[in-house]
Amino acid sequence: MTVLHPTLARTLVPSRSLARDIALVLGGAAFVAVLAQAEIPLKPVPLTLQTLGVLLVGAALGWKRAFAALAVYVAAGAAGLPILSGGSAGLYSPTTGGLRASLGYLVSYPLAAALVGFLVERFALDRKFLGTCLAMLAGSAVIYAFGLPVLAALTGLKGGALLTAGLTPFLLGDTLKLVLAALLLPGVWALIRK
Repeated sequence: MTVLHPTLARTLVPSRSLARDIALVLGGAAFVAVLAQAEIPLKPVPLTLQTLGVLLVGAALGWKRAFAALAVYVAAGAAGLPILSGGSAGLYSPTTGGLRASLGYLVSYPLAAALVGFLVERFALDRKFLGTCLAMLAGSAVIYAFGLPVLAALTGLKGGALLTAGLTPFLLGDTLKLVLAALLLPGVWALIRK
């Protein structure tokens, strides 16, 4: 894919090197890990700022580095580093003894970040409020497209109960995160242009 529009990372750090790419990938993973610690412990899936980090990393790094950053984040959390929501680690839930209910959401993160990164690199959607909203909405849709079916498979929830557990508690927070990103990203681009 031809990159038509540079990302924030490419604009702020234009020199290309493997060391720069590794630093950006690890920095993106660390950024999401920090935001994951801001948690409201809902059951079965907690409310965190994690998804805001996923979408911002996608926009800032572009699709390849964003995918890599979130793959590193998920792999590190799965391997036992306490960087998932609320300082948790691993793919298993100690309370249920089975796979964690948020597994589908976690698996979606590299894909959601990559989609946002693709939209930014291809259409410069992060330069304007509405464009950023559309990119973040698309990334959020990917997260729910993976998260809800896996939540249903792991918990047996269906229909309204599934939506009550895995969607509706997050809609207000996701809307606020979307608006925050839609204010933040175009604002950073405006500062860069000055």
